[in-house]
Amino acid sequence: MTIIELLIVIAIIGVLVTLALPKISVARYKMNTGMRIVGTGLLTAQRRAVSAQHDVIVTFNPTTHVINVIEDANNNGKRDAGERSRAISQGEGVLIGRGATPGHAVGLGPVTFTRTVGGLPAVTFHRNGSASEYGGVYLTSRRAIQTGSHVEDTRLIVVERSTGRVSWFNYATQWNRGF
Repeated sequence: MTIIELLIVIAIIGVLVTLALPKISVARYKMNTGMRIVGTGLLTAQRRAVSAQHDVIVTFNPTTHVINVIEDANNNGKRDAGERSRAISQGEGVLIGRGATPGHAVGLGPVTFTRTVGGLPAVTFHRNGSASEYGGVYLTSRRAIQTGSHVEDTRLIVVERSTGRVSWFNYATQWNRGF
């Protein structure tokens, strides 16, 4: 291979990268990662309730964008001294909120669970795997909240009451199950 052939190959690669780069959405990957983190955190809370045979409460703070998982060992519906708790981080730039995205049948949220624990919306997973209620949490990007646009950044995680099943949704002109 000569130097001229090598330069031609490098130029072609450069043109292809230039054409492909605008098509890559970093925000989409961040949102999908955040959705997986929170969804997996909810699934883990449900599994923990079943394996430990006591309630596990998940609270959502739409103001600070913090999600807490509380192991309610005495099943009294609140966090007591000595009960384990951990925070779930949604990921960089991922916030609890809906932005300008149209609502889903689960509600307009940002968090559609009506039960509260410590003044925060919450869902409780019981030892049989069921959840305290049907509801969900919207996740969106910082730019979607700041600009009122970028509706494609919004994700939704829904929890079914009877089974505790966790489902993921994304928005692209309508709500679609999955990524």
